[in-house]
Amino acid sequence: MVQRTWSSDRRLTAISRAGLSVPARQAVIDSQVVPGRSVLDYGCGRGDDVRALKQLDCQAVGWDPFFQPDGQLEPAEVVLLTYVLNVIEDPHERRKTLKRAWDLATTVLVASARLTWEKSKVKGEAFGDGLLTSRQTFQHLFKASELRNYVEVVTGVRTVSAAPGVVYAFKDETARLSYLAQRIVPDAQWLASEDTTSAIAAVVDHAERRGRMPRMEEVPQPMAQLLSHLRPSDLSRLVRDSADQAKVEEGAKRSTLNTLLFLAVELFNGRGPFNSLPLSVQLDVRAFFSSYKEACQRSDRLLLKLRDDTYVRGAMNSSTVGKLTPTALYVHQRAVDRMPTVLRLYEHCASIAAGRPQEWTVAKLRHQGRAVSWLDYPDFDRDPHPRILTSYQVDLKTLETAHTSYADSQNRPLLHRKHEFLAPDDPDTEKYQRLTAAEVRAGLYEHPHLIGTENGWEAELIRCDRALRGHRLVRRTTG
Repeated sequence: MVQRTWSSDRRLTAISRAGLSVPARQAVIDSQVVPGRSVLDYGCGRGDDVRALKQLDCQAVGWDPFFQPDGQLEPAEVVLLTYVLNVIEDPHERRKTLKRAWDLATTVLVASARLTWEKSKVKGEAFGDGLLTSRQTFQHLFKASELRNYVEVVTGVRTVSAAPGVVYAFKDETARLSYLAQRIVPDAQWLASEDTTSAIAAVVDHAERRGRMPRMEEVPQPMAQLLSHLRPSDLSRLVRDSADQAKVEEGAKRSTLNTLLFLAVELFNGRGPFNSLPLSVQLDVRAFFSSYKEACQRSDRLLLKLRDDTYVRGAMNSSTVGKLTPTALYVHQRAVDRMPTVLRLYEHCASIAAGRPQEWTVAKLRHQGRAVSWLDYPDFDRDPHPRILTSYQVDLKTLETAHTSYADSQNRPLLHRKHEFLAPDDPDTEKYQRLTAAEVRAGLYEHPHLIGTENGWEAELIRCDRALRGHRLVRRTTG
């Protein structure tokens, strides 16, 4: 093997951060990094993530060949490999680094890299499989699907895209499935309990939301102790007598659909045996299906329906939430869980394939072809006509991704009829409806092809002699 005579000056790629990096923050959000879990930041650079995690009471240490060569390089439950792979110019060393980080992880590896959409920010000449910058640093920009596949090949396990450019690889299949379940059905908070009466009320609340009695293994330990003097049959009777049966039936329907959604997503990402499922999912299968086989068959049919344009379009037409256009359904983040199950599956499959961005407001689901975009309108609640900041799209057929930033645009697209993106019972729907009605009466929607951007909308406001004061439409004042 010929020895390389040049290597990039990787220390120059280490930047200082005031807070957590995007991958570390995502791991915290997803409860992969929590107080009490050991964390190794492999290639920690200047150590900013380590310091920030310690402030969150995490047992974090860092190692870096330049900045922290004497750091503790020992196995940890969570290993962060943050923007390291993209700065290694030697493909063999890149793979070796990933394998070393994987070997040090005992629970989960969080691998991240810069993506191809950042190419405009990286100036340099072609070198190997990347770019050599004027500072003698190297960048290999990954496609989102490329990063996920690369980690899967090197680690030998199925991975999940947690966010764009952030991939989780779990040492244990049960941990991967628990994470998937958490994304689909986040664990609801149990009601606070200080005595037996309040503990029973919390169990009743769980039964109404889930549609079944919880097993004691699901109950928080302090609450279980408050109920320990009751026989299971007595507790079941108390819950049965106290629960609202209509709510229990609604909870059972919701849990059935959520279980089908989970099993379909699991098949999309790789399905395991029944005993590898999270306990709560196992109990839902037993409560709402005749067998695991039946549940899997029904979820498989659901996944097949995702390929049927007619079925998907029908689901969009029947959806009680979201704005349907000739090309797509647009749904606010607060309403996505209210979409028909096949559309929830559509959005979840896209997020697992390419990662759902941390900041987004509206999901756009195309009904021709299969592509999902997450659109960020950071001022959706404050601005009567919010401007778009970013768009991140994944094509489910090719797994190609695209990212667009409107931060420097002088004429950004904006939204109208905000209530249409929300659920009918959303607290803000009525306020937004009143604004839309006032704008229609004022003639502002007479030329819809003109109002899609900031400049066109402002021109129509002037034409109609109107101005906005918050979510109120008023006559424009002169002088």
